[in-house]
Amino acid sequence: MSLSGFAFVDGGFDRAAHLRSSTEALDAAWPGARVLRLDAESRSLDEGEFADWPHGEALASERPDDAAFIGLVEGVACFAWERLAEGAPTVDLRRAGLQWPGREAALFAAAAGLLNWQRRARFCGVCGTAVERRQAGWAARCPGCGLEAYPRTDPAIIVAVSSGDRLLLGRQRSWPPGRWSVVAGFVEPGESLAQAVHREVFEETRVEVGAVRYAGDQPWPFPMALMLGFHAEAAPDAPAPEVDDELEAARWFTREEVLAGLAVGDTPRGAEPPPLAFAPRLSIARALIEAWADGTS
Repeated sequence: MSLSGFAFVDGGFDRAAHLRSSTEALDAAWPGARVLRLDAESRSLDEGEFADWPHGEALASERPDDAAFIGLVEGVACFAWERLAEGAPTVDLRRAGLQWPGREAALFAAAAGLLNWQRRARFCGVCGTAVERRQAGWAARCPGCGLEAYPRTDPAIIVAVSSGDRLLLGRQRSWPPGRWSVVAGFVEPGESLAQAVHREVFEETRVEVGAVRYAGDQPWPFPMALMLGFHAEAAPDAPAPEVDDELEAARWFTREEVLAGLAVGDTPRGAEPPPLAFAPRLSIARALIEAWADGTS
């Protein structure tokens, strides 16, 4: 059963990649286009409804070179443009993922991921020359050596590991008290996704897994990841996990404990944190945990 219910996966817009190299088409689309303005930390200066985002003609008489084309929404062009906040209220991507309509949150995720890449790819990785932006922000070319580069996405596995009627969860030192989650980590060069699952689980917890099943995926532009979700099985009598430097703690949780953690809402300010709580339904991590807890995994 495919996972659902998490943010940034709505397919309600057309990326229209064939238009990225058409200067004439993009120039003509600019006046009536909707523009999502982001600050230098990829926070939106605009609210969640596409119809309320400013038109291009209200921001600039001609299409700016640094306005990135994101795609089409029912035939209307959408651009992302990095602007200074100048005291304006901002919305971060996590909040948008929880509160915005799915299509708008997905547009925001695409824009944030693209601009995050642009900030990290300002110079050629071979000769160090400042690059030139091409294809409406979706490519970079070095005028010195001619190297071309494109937005990178870092694949990462995230896996719910079960042992009979137990679920493996870990926590990082930086997380709020009571927060636990499933194992995750980046895929290494030359490694398959299943190999990454086996390696990451063993590296972080010393638990060995057998069967691995794909569950779903989620764009995660913090800054440029793609989370690939899996379920994996350990032996029914798998021993207690042992943690390395990446995790503060890891242990097996019963189904009753996990269900109790899923029932916990946001902890009020100043209240005692719960013994077990998970991230909101923004992330695929929670979806994996929910699928295991209700038996649909």
